[in-house]
Amino acid sequence: MTSAFRFLNRTSLVTQILIGLAAGIALALIAPSLARDMAFLGKVFVSALKAVAPILVFVLVIASIANHQQGRQSHIRPILWLYLLSTFGAAVVAVVASTAFPSPLLLSTQDVSLAAPGGITEVLQGLLLSAVDNPVSALVNANFIGILTWAIGLGVVLRRAGKATRGVIDDLSTGITELVRVVIRFAPLGIFGLVTSTLGESGMSALLGYLHLLGVLIGCMLFVALVMNPLIVWWKIRRNPYPLTLLCLRESGITAFFTRSSAANIPVNLALAQRLELHEDTYSVSIPLGATINMAGAAITITVLTLAAVHTLGITVDVPTAILLSVVAAVCACGASGVAGGSLLLIPLACNLFGIPSEIAMQVVAVGFIIGVLQDSAETALNSSTDVLFTAAACEAMERRAS
Repeated sequence: MTSAFRFLNRTSLVTQILIGLAAGIALALIAPSLARDMAFLGKVFVSALKAVAPILVFVLVIASIANHQQGRQSHIRPILWLYLLSTFGAAVVAVVASTAFPSPLLLSTQDVSLAAPGGITEVLQGLLLSAVDNPVSALVNANFIGILTWAIGLGVVLRRAGKATRGVIDDLSTGITELVRVVIRFAPLGIFGLVTSTLGESGMSALLGYLHLLGVLIGCMLFVALVMNPLIVWWKIRRNPYPLTLLCLRESGITAFFTRSSAANIPVNLALAQRLELHEDTYSVSIPLGATINMAGAAITITVLTLAAVHTLGITVDVPTAILLSVVAAVCACGASGVAGGSLLLIPLACNLFGIPSEIAMQVVAVGFIIGVLQDSAETALNSSTDVLFTAAACEAMERRAS
């Protein structure tokens, strides 16, 4: 037992997930009947995610708004707009790609009543009703729209609270985040159970479906990193954007790919900004801020996985609804948790737009963890590298105007 704990402590979560994935595939191929019996591990993992996701969103949003410091934003406003533009643009790219290359998923819809929206009017009506739901009911029923509304309201009000009160809220946020880390540590077992049961029942065709989904996700992220973001930078600096883009991808993106944490990559980005001789007063604020709200990769993940569920359930998506989804995905991405897989836990919020219940939405989250070995790494690389990219572009544009 002691040696097993030592192995777990020495081995990264990514490696453990890979081991669980490989073991699940092997068991499904060797003993399909036994593999189907392992389904309870996946069910326990999904249930734990369902339990922790609502309170996570509620507490993190309150803490981030209540502890926000005023007075240091005017000089980084152009960078902030670039962050928001890129995040929304990434969601739009994901909508287009998911429509052109729909990704069907294997989801269990037994004993679940679906109420597909008839159009944008019904979606907006449902959105408003969800927003004014009782906060206790919203938490109990995993109504993420209502949770977000109440969290924002309480966060704004508590900004006037005493320092001690805001400190307690921040400590609570830290505690909830640690609980999420504990749940995610069990991801290898949960993924093992999900993979074995899925492949045991459906064969290797399910794995091919995941590969298609992963291809859509990575393709969107590459398009944003190599096409959309350079266009935004060119619009800002009016010169060839690729030398700066490739430099940021090489110096920041590669490190972020392996650390899988935008927060852990902040020192790397600060050092790169210093080597680029950017304004210290600017990048010392914009880099940490970008690690929190510059989440184009998270917007892609939320949008693609949500639309995968939508297409699987046969729900029609019109253009206005797609635009609304892009806005919601961008907002969700800005509030993504700092833990690995944090963007996946906000997928149910986007799924609420289409009347998809939490039982199905959390199955989609679990699928996200299966492909998360590459998805989360690529997402972090895109998010973190663009923190420096947009900071450098904004600084260069300000220098050009000053001269």
